[in-house]
Amino acid sequence: MKSQIIQIVSVAICYLLFALIGGCGYTTRGYIYPDPKKIYIQPFTNKIDITIETSEHRRLITYYSFLETKITQAVIENFIRDGNLRIAKQGEADYILEGELVDFRRDVLRYTENNIPKEYRLSLVVNLSLWTKNKEKVLWQEKDFFGDTTYFVTGSLAKSEFL
Repeated sequence: MKSQIIQIVSVAICYLLFALIGGCGYTTRGYIYPDPKKIYIQPFTNKIDITIETSEHRRLITYYSFLETKITQAVIENFIRDGNLRIAKQGEADYILEGELVDFRRDVLRYTENNIPKEYRLSLVVNLSLWTKNKEKVLWQEKDFFGDTTYFVTGSLAKSEFL
């Protein structure tokens, strides 16, 4: 009798463990679609108007060559890292992402004692739109999508602060 109880408890514990292990799955991927979908990232275009006049808030308008290419590559790398949508060629994709770079700013945040820039803020503004295959329908559109980051100057400029 005692061995039957131990056997029943052991089986119950095994079932409980299998239920807990099976129900506690963890993954680093998000779950958006039941089947893999593909996206084509159209190369971003540079729509920054460098002919506008400067102002107090916009001191220097500079054209940074290949900035739109670098943004396109960064977006592609983030989609690859995320893994929810696979990158595909234009004819094979379920979605098409278009982007336009409309503004880029680099502002000084801090100076050293010698009045040399020590920290900068980079700001990007883009227009984005997500289309269905063959650009039949716009699924999502965002005007003036803004992002920024800060960075410290390193190297010879940073060393000059100690001179």
